[in-house]
Amino acid sequence: MHDGITFEKLGIPTAVLCTEPFVPTARTMSRILGIPDYTFAVLPHPLGSLTPGEVKERAKVALPQVIEILLAN
Repeated sequence: MHDGITFEKLGIPTAVLCTEPFVPTARTMSRILGIPDYTFAVLPHPLGSLTPGEVKERAKVALPQVIEILLAN
């Protein structure tokens, strides 16, 4: 979240990915960093233990959200 907002403040369009359990933390971070309505993609948890095929499936879920975020900026 911090990196994404930092890039956005520098004018670099960014899409942050966040898994469901970390959404409250991401919202808090965005408020603290001065963009309380910062939009980010939300994915099912976990990511770290997935197989390459499962990661590919999660990427397919994330892609429409990422495109929407990047085109909105």
